[in-house]
Amino acid sequence: MSVQPHSETSFISGSGRYQVQSRILVVDNSPSARAMIIKAFESTATMIECVASASAADALAQLNANDFDLVTTSLLLPDMDGLELCREIRNNKKLRLIPVIVISGNADQRLLREGFSSGVTEYFNKTRGHIELAHFIANYLERTFGAAHRILLVEDSQTVAKAIRNMLTKQGMQVIHYPTAEGAFNLLMELEDDTDPTLRFDLVLTDFTLEGEMTGGDLLYAIRNQLGKSAQELPVLVMTGNDSVDQQVEFFNAGANDFVNKPAVEQVLVARVRSLVLIRQQYQALERQKQQMELLSLTDNLTGAYNRRFLSERGTSMAEDESYLPMAVLIMDIDHFKQVNDTHGHLKGDKVLNNISTTLMRNLPPDAATIRYGGEEFCVLLPCHDVAKATMRCENLRSHIKALDTEGIKVTLSIGVDIIPAEDSQGLEKALKQADAALYVAKQKGRDRVEIAAQALAG
Repeated sequence: MSVQPHSETSFISGSGRYQVQSRILVVDNSPSARAMIIKAFESTATMIECVASASAADALAQLNANDFDLVTTSLLLPDMDGLELCREIRNNKKLRLIPVIVISGNADQRLLREGFSSGVTEYFNKTRGHIELAHFIANYLERTFGAAHRILLVEDSQTVAKAIRNMLTKQGMQVIHYPTAEGAFNLLMELEDDTDPTLRFDLVLTDFTLEGEMTGGDLLYAIRNQLGKSAQELPVLVMTGNDSVDQQVEFFNAGANDFVNKPAVEQVLVARVRSLVLIRQQYQALERQKQQMELLSLTDNLTGAYNRRFLSERGTSMAEDESYLPMAVLIMDIDHFKQVNDTHGHLKGDKVLNNISTTLMRNLPPDAATIRYGGEEFCVLLPCHDVAKATMRCENLRSHIKALDTEGIKVTLSIGVDIIPAEDSQGLEKALKQADAALYVAKQKGRDRVEIAAQALAG
């Protein structure tokens, strides 16, 4: 994607917290303010690319020509103010879902009064400083992954649905409307089998009283019990025209997170929707952290390959999965690795191990598992590989390792292979023993070679 030649651009590198780079458009008529915002992102080392514009017209041209995950704007611009720019963005079908953060040192009555109607996503008080702004935006992008919030609106009145849709789409949200609880629930059921996480909803917003066999209360009960979605995993906001305290209690007993009265007041509705979406985002963040911790517990710190715990916990299930069979089990050893450590030192030896691990993973299919089996030994599980295919794969790996040069250090690899057949699974433990025995034969025959257990151990 191209960047206009006159724009100020800064690519923020470094370790960062993002595996995927984000792009933001910084709109401010002050050159010093633009420079300070970009510098703030540089100092926080986030994986964010900043593109700066000095006017609303240039900003709109940038937005139409390139893809951005977020826009920040000051209120004072030479050609229109920040709220007018926000309205222009919301009125453009291509751009209307982009989050817009207004940066101002004075949250005057106009900003507070017109911010919601203009479609402002967030307000940031610039007196907190540019470093704090960079952290604020980084946290926002981390929570949202640069995607618009998806809201499932269940409302049988087309007039009410249109009004609510307008309120939420102005905030950069995607609103999918269903007039009946049955239709909404069927959609939720279908999405349970879909692997695309971007299709999942962040919130269900439903009228409690609906036409049809299912009421809003029935839908809420089905979400919590049939789908098994907790209040954190899929928040539900109930709309009601009834001020009865008993009914409000009923909402919460059925599993609602909150309720809002009808007719909906825009500021109240948007605030409660944002609050509940944030609950789901925090839930997702905790789930990601849990998955990352689990992955770390299965990963070797030095090489980035899996560890022995992965082999015992996940490898066994791989070996028992018919869709993975036949599966090749490889045990490989770096030839004369002790000499590498003795001659060049353990730090250089660690670099050799890391380089070999990286090379193995780069030259293996995505469904393969590379495991650090011991000091200088690696194990590889290769799903859907028979003897012929495994032999070709191993020779390819051996050639790549032989061609490696780690700061002047070159090594070779000996590989033992056994196959877990599709028709008669012998189990992972036996295959590992057979592959290890084949590796021993490879070393006896001079190293830097591949030996297949069925042939090497025959007789």
